[in-house]
Amino acid sequence: MNRPEGTDATMELTVTEFVTLDGVVQSPGGPGEDTSGGFAHGGWVQPHSSEELGAHVVDIFSRADAFLLGRGTYDIFASYWPRVTAPDNPIARSLNTLPKHVASTTLRRVDWTNSTLLEGDTVEAVRRLKASPGRELQVHGSGGLLQTLLAHDLVDVLNLHVIPVTIGSGRRLFGAGTQPRMMLLEASRITPRGVALLTYRLAGPLRTGSIGQAD
Repeated sequence: MNRPEGTDATMELTVTEFVTLDGVVQSPGGPGEDTSGGFAHGGWVQPHSSEELGAHVVDIFSRADAFLLGRGTYDIFASYWPRVTAPDNPIARSLNTLPKHVASTTLRRVDWTNSTLLEGDTVEAVRRLKASPGRELQVHGSGGLLQTLLAHDLVDVLNLHVIPVTIGSGRRLFGAGTQPRMMLLEASRITPRGVALLTYRLAGPLRTGSIGQAD
């Protein structure tokens, strides 16, 4: 991705999501990951996994300088990744060592190493984090938090892993508070199992016009 040169660049907020063709982001990793709302279709990524998809995810994690997580994703990650101690696992190494900022109104403490609860207003806290020097402040999953970030125009880049399935129910990627915005496609490719790996940079307010009208 295109980043300003120099050591004083502030962090970009990048969001990485597994999403179905009909926009569902709930419970991609396993049947019991998130059953809220009676969701019974968890684990829809695994049949489409591949070495290419895994390498792509590892590459994204390699660019992180910090993580921003919602309550649900924090709980899922904290129950698994601290137990992955293999030094050659790059995702575990990033998640277990880098700062993790958790947005939650219900948690009173976070015990995972290098984790802190955001204090005060979430939007203002995220703005302060983005003003810090670094590469990427990464959001993974965290569908509820994502709606707040989109509603307040805090997202710089979307990494979407589009899985070729439809589900018809569950939490969607874009909720009612999403701002009308243009997006610039920065990278795209398709894995051998049909997963579209798409990277979009948010590129300003929505523009409209009539088909056939000159630009």
